[in-house]
Amino acid sequence: MHERAEPQPQKSTASKSTDLRQPQFRIQDYALILKPRVMSLVVFTAFVGLILAPGTIDPRTAFIAVVCIAIGAGASGAINMWYDQDIDHIMTRTMNRPIPAGRMEPIEALIFGMALSLFSVGIMAWLVNIPAAALLAGTILYYVFIYTMWLKRRTPQNIVIGGAAGAFPPMIGWTAVTGDIGLASIALFAIIFFWTPPHSWALALFRRGDYEAAGVPMMPVVAGEKATKRQILIYTALLVPVTLVPVFLQSSGLIYGILAAILGVEFWRRCWALWKEEGIETARPLFFFSIFYLFAIFAALMIDKAFLFPTF
Repeated sequence: MHERAEPQPQKSTASKSTDLRQPQFRIQDYALILKPRVMSLVVFTAFVGLILAPGTIDPRTAFIAVVCIAIGAGASGAINMWYDQDIDHIMTRTMNRPIPAGRMEPIEALIFGMALSLFSVGIMAWLVNIPAAALLAGTILYYVFIYTMWLKRRTPQNIVIGGAAGAFPPMIGWTAVTGDIGLASIALFAIIFFWTPPHSWALALFRRGDYEAAGVPMMPVVAGEKATKRQILIYTALLVPVTLVPVFLQSSGLIYGILAAILGVEFWRRCWALWKEEGIETARPLFFFSIFYLFAIFAALMIDKAFLFPTF
């Protein structure tokens, strides 16, 4: 007769929770609350702003400036996750974040975000310059208080007004070099400002159920799909000529102008296709193209800069 096998003890929920708090998970989760995908675009646009700025900056100071902007962006993301923990539990695209998934206590994210905010602004003021540090501090405060705490849950214009926070990084990069704000840096700000609504509303169209369940008044939830598509068209129509402003300001040249025009035509074509269709099948591809579009616009600015000033 075979001996009966002893049943293996099952791990309790508490045990599993303890496993998730092992060092490798903790490090990963602290990285995740910084919103690394958002941070990567912030860092890139800030770097382009720094490269386009007139004047010179030594590589060490430039590196410190970009790192401070990255840390400041991450700090904003951490505080945002602390504040939005209630709706992150509801939305399918956010419910696996460290806080709603139970891998991190909300107070940890808040303390971490606040510490990084103070650190990034302090280092920027100390090792780069005061105007850039002031802009960085203003960006963090704007994102946390104006967008996250005030506008996001109150108005469908949340990402129009609040989205300005994401448009500041190239201006901060510019100011890190020059010590002041120039017209060309305002043009870079405007590009991201007008890009944000079509980008965000494309996401909101195919994630409408998430926002509706969480009670976030995104445009498709409040005004419907047709009105959202119309707003996407309007902001894209404003965005395309705005991308050509650096050419008129002579901060970029013909190479950038041609690339920006080509990219703008394609972005508009995709928005028009979304407007004409009955459903929202093209909203998801439009969202992902919009990310590529912004990256390509700023990459084109750098390419043009390299040809205009090859000795930079």
